[in-house]
Amino acid sequence: MAHPDARGNPSASASRAAHEAAEKALWRLMSFYDTPLADLDRAIAADPGWGLPHVMKAGFLIGLTEAARLPEAAAHLARAEALSARAPARERAHLAAVQRLAEGRWQAACRTWDELLLDHPRDALALQWVQLWDFHRGDATGLRQRPARALPAWDEADPLFPHVLALYAFGLEECNLQPQAEEVGRRALALDPRVPWATHAVAHVMEMQGRFEEGAAWLRQHRDDWAEGNGFAPHLWWHQGLFRLEALDTAGALRLLDSHLSGGVLQVTPQRLDAASLLWRLHLLGEDVAARSAALLADWAPDEAEAGHSAFNDLHRVLAMLAAHQLPRAEAWLAHCARRALAADDAHRSNHPMAREVGLPLLRGLIAYAHGDADGAVELIYPVRALAHRLGGSQAQRDVIDQTLLAAAARGRHRALGRALVNERAMAKPATPLTRHWQEQLAVPLQEQA
Repeated sequence: MAHPDARGNPSASASRAAHEAAEKALWRLMSFYDTPLADLDRAIAADPGWGLPHVMKAGFLIGLTEAARLPEAAAHLARAEALSARAPARERAHLAAVQRLAEGRWQAACRTWDELLLDHPRDALALQWVQLWDFHRGDATGLRQRPARALPAWDEADPLFPHVLALYAFGLEECNLQPQAEEVGRRALALDPRVPWATHAVAHVMEMQGRFEEGAAWLRQHRDDWAEGNGFAPHLWWHQGLFRLEALDTAGALRLLDSHLSGGVLQVTPQRLDAASLLWRLHLLGEDVAARSAALLADWAPDEAEAGHSAFNDLHRVLAMLAAHQLPRAEAWLAHCARRALAADDAHRSNHPMAREVGLPLLRGLIAYAHGDADGAVELIYPVRALAHRLGGSQAQRDVIDQTLLAAAARGRHRALGRALVNERAMAKPATPLTRHWQEQLAVPLQEQA
């Protein structure tokens, strides 16, 4: 007879061994300590008739945002579909949501998880996945609201409770509720120091508030809990790189890149995006990163099938190409992306309208900048700046757009816009060395910031 999972959620499996393996996989999804695939294989072996582990494998693979993973994910979804007759409504809802992800219907998937969470607020898998895809859709309100609605139903004694707190902390931060975000993130870490998403949320707060020295110390303080054996480590090293750039320590950022964001350390696309982002920011500051960018691209072999799969990924791949001075390659990638986005007629596929309305103008602006047309770059990029959240990612990740606008404005006739952007930045946080650099480039009068 089937029994519930560790949180009392309905399940189709009667195997304790399968449940224990699936619970371990869930912890890995939330904590990033190794991938969940081996645990899910154990769950499948313990109960071959249980479809949820196949759904979890498919969801994990799709979440890597690589088109090459889709056939394997589809095979797991087909197996889960064949087993779904015996599944409770909750597990069928997970299957339906991940099927919608496979179809590119990210918003529909999030609606399905949202409805599931109304009946099952202690479904940690739903909370984890809906946050991931709210993140990919740039839905800051969803990042905050969904864990907020669920948390009162949780027990602090649950080993996954600190991870749910971390989801809430990140949502608060992306909604600019920085003091609350820091408080919740610190609370999560007080309960369990091995919650990298909470360390990450507090690092975001410090980034947004210009606390670059404190942020660097924060990551060093918690390094023993995230730097080894954790798939999220490259992203936290990227945050350390941002703190070094905020201090205008470009030499330190380059050393960090060489040690922690290059070569075999980078295994999947999300990790390579961070390397590309940091390389481009260094490029904008006048550092020669062409060889490093070319090395990144050599390991991140471009497959035409990936072009247009994710506008956020396309942006970062083109950044790496341009930083490597591979302009024809970037133009060819843009052409592939445009063909895919402009040929798409399914308005329900989240990436296509995002690419048409935000991604393609950004790519064209970046290529204009690489051609030396600074004014053209500003005129293409600035109109979509207010829509950039639709690309997904965090505020800190999307700041690469503002950094590019500042560099382009400093090179052309749109200096008034550049000064306005610097003013906006200086009103949001104390003037850091990086902000002062752009003030000087744009001849903004240096003033003490309140």
